[in-house]
Amino acid sequence: MSAESRFGVLDGWRGLSILLVLACHLLPLGPKAMQLNVSTGILGMAIFFTLSGFLVTHFLLHRVGIVDFLIRRFFRILPLAWLYIFVALLAYPASREVWLAHLLFYANYPPKPFVPHVTEHLWSLCVEMHFYLGIALLVTLFKKRGLLLLPILAIGFTLLRASFGMEYQSVITHFKIDEILSGATLALIYEGRLGEWLKKFVAGASFWGVLILLLISSSPFGGALNYLRPYLAALLVGITIFNPQTRVSQFLNNRVLFYIASISYALYVIHPLLASTWLGSGDVLHKYMKRPLLFAVTFLLAHISTFYFEHKMITAGKSISKVMLKVQSKLPHMH
Repeated sequence: MSAESRFGVLDGWRGLSILLVLACHLLPLGPKAMQLNVSTGILGMAIFFTLSGFLVTHFLLHRVGIVDFLIRRFFRILPLAWLYIFVALLAYPASREVWLAHLLFYANYPPKPFVPHVTEHLWSLCVEMHFYLGIALLVTLFKKRGLLLLPILAIGFTLLRASFGMEYQSVITHFKIDEILSGATLALIYEGRLGEWLKKFVAGASFWGVLILLLISSSPFGGALNYLRPYLAALLVGITIFNPQTRVSQFLNNRVLFYIASISYALYVIHPLLASTWLGSGDVLHKYMKRPLLFAVTFLLAHISTFYFEHKMITAGKSISKVMLKVQSKLPHMH
C-alpha cells in the first residue's frame, strides 16, 4: 500500500471502533460482573485514537502547512461539535463556566463540568483538540523532524500515567494522549522513519495474539497490561496495514464498514443526546424495545449531518485553507 493510498483498512477500523462505542453506550453487554460495556468502550476508543494519531502524523509528514492542517481539522471537528454543545446546553441549562469549558474543549479537566449522559463523551474531543494544538506547536518549532519526538512523548506520557497509578481509564488528556501518540508512532514506522526493523516487527506480529492481549488490556481486570493498551492497539492496526492481503484486512475493506466510517463522527457526537430523549427512556424492557428505533434515528441523523452539513463545512475549510496558502506564498515577494 502506497503512502498516497486511501488506507481503506483504516476506514474499516474506524467503522468497527464506532460500533464498539455505540455498543458500549446503548447495549447491555454481559455478564455484568465482567464489565464488558466499559471494556468495549475502552477498546473502541483505543482503536479510534490510534487511527487519529496515524492519519494526522501521516498528513504532516507529507505536508508541512500548519495553518492548512489546523484549518482543515477545525472545520472538520468544530461545526458539529459546537452545534451539539449549543443544543445540549440549551436543553440542559448551564452556567457560563460550563459553556466555556465545553466550547473551548477543556471540560475533561476537573471539575469536569459535563452534563451527565449527554456531554460526557465530549472528553475525547477535548483530547483530540489538545493533540492537534500540541502537534502543530511541535512542527512549528522543529519542522518535520519534531515528529520524531512523538514516540518519546508517547512513552513519557505512559510513564506519567503509571507514576500516578492511572492504569485503566482516565479522560484527562495527559493520562490518555499516549493512545493517540502510539498511532502517531505507527505512522513514523510505516514511513520508515524509525528503522526497517520496526516495520518488519509490525508486519510479522501475530494478529490474533496481539488481539487477545489488547482485549485483556482493555479490561478493568487487565492490571498492568493496561499500560500497554496504546501500543497493542497501534500494533494491531499496523499488522493489517502491512498485510493487506490477509482475511482480516480484506474483511475490513468492505462497503458497509466504509459507510459506517463515513458517518462515524456524527454517530459519535449525536447519539447521547438522542438516548436522553423518549427514544432512550423507560424501564429496562421498554428502553431496549425502543433500541432499534433509537439506532435507526441515530444513523439517519448522522447521515444527514455528514452529507448535508459537515461536508459543506469541510469544503469551506479546504477553500479557506487554499486561500491562506496562496496568501502565504505571496508574502515573501511583498517586501
